[in-house]
Amino acid sequence: MTLVRPDDELSLVDLLDRLLAGGVMITGDITISLADVDLVHVSLRALISSVQTLLEPGSADA
Repeated sequence: MTLVRPDDELSLVDLLDRLLAGGVMITGDITISLADVDLVHVSLRALISSVQTLLEPGSADA
């Protein structure tokens, strides 16, 4: 694993490559309410990873 220093330039492609190599979990909740009454609640969960990372030996599902 390569560490990135704050003064290093990092392109979008490099960032995406690092995220897919290790995987990233994104979670979030959105609630729309009116007068303290919840009208809409959306819960988001996403796992972003490359297929190669998911199929590596030693992973939880492999």
